[in-house]
Amino acid sequence: MKAYVFPGQGAQFVGMGKDLYENHAIAKELFDKANKILGFKITELMFEGTDEDLRQTKVTQPAIFLHSVILARILKDDFKPDMVAGHSLGEFSALVANKALSFEDGLTLVSKRAMAMQQACEMEPSTMAAILGLDDAVVENILKGIKEIVVPANYNSPGQLVISGSEAGIAIACEKLKEAGAKRALPLKVGGAFHSPLMEPARIELSKAIESTKFSRGICPVYQNVTAQPVNDPEIIKANLISQLTAPVRWTQIMKNMIADGARTVVEVGPGTVLQGLFKKLDRNIEAYSAVIPE
Repeated sequence: MKAYVFPGQGAQFVGMGKDLYENHAIAKELFDKANKILGFKITELMFEGTDEDLRQTKVTQPAIFLHSVILARILKDDFKPDMVAGHSLGEFSALVANKALSFEDGLTLVSKRAMAMQQACEMEPSTMAAILGLDDAVVENILKGIKEIVVPANYNSPGQLVISGSEAGIAIACEKLKEAGAKRALPLKVGGAFHSPLMEPARIELSKAIESTKFSRGICPVYQNVTAQPVNDPEIIKANLISQLTAPVRWTQIMKNMIADGARTVVEVGPGTVLQGLFKKLDRNIEAYSAVIPE
């Protein structure tokens, strides 16, 4: 069985999507449509902008979404998933590629998500850190004993967990986790505490938009971040998407569940190679690679 996976924030690079725009009519059509929907020329920032331009949340999230979704559209008949999943933001890309959500609605939601998250980040100084070399349970237990806001945010793979919270909480947690034997505790250069209770204002804001958007049954199940379970019911998809901003990304569990359910080939659709690397790290027998455009 074949799984298609879609990357999240952090996979962006200057020039992303330019080759698609210049060589494929459907890509040009969708990029031009995106410029109108967003109200600014995201193509200029993606193709000719700076790293700093692309690091703006309002640009980063729609840029990665567009690259992934348009690439999936170009694949046409080669896009034959038995299951899909996306890491954080990538879940929206997966849902559009999966035909559970229209391109226009998906881009609109991603744009609103980015704006809401940016506003939540500005309300309170917050950040994230990557913890390497400790069991998840050890990290969880240590975080429970910290009075500041700090929680697990991304379960990326066994021994690799990203935590999220207030700046004070992250600083305390990094020290305690190093003392507990973490190989590394690396503060990340991010705008705020994604997938933590500090994103509650963004969750409330985005929930209104998600509730009023039409979702359909996709062409195959989507393994959602909040539960790591395969879902095809539109109402459950909506509920999980609303919860996603304040809940952890259970990517480790998603990978294990996809493999247990028969995935033997994993195709990463979008910029970067992080997700396929995580699958290979988890199971060496998995065939994992980036999507290739048919000639």
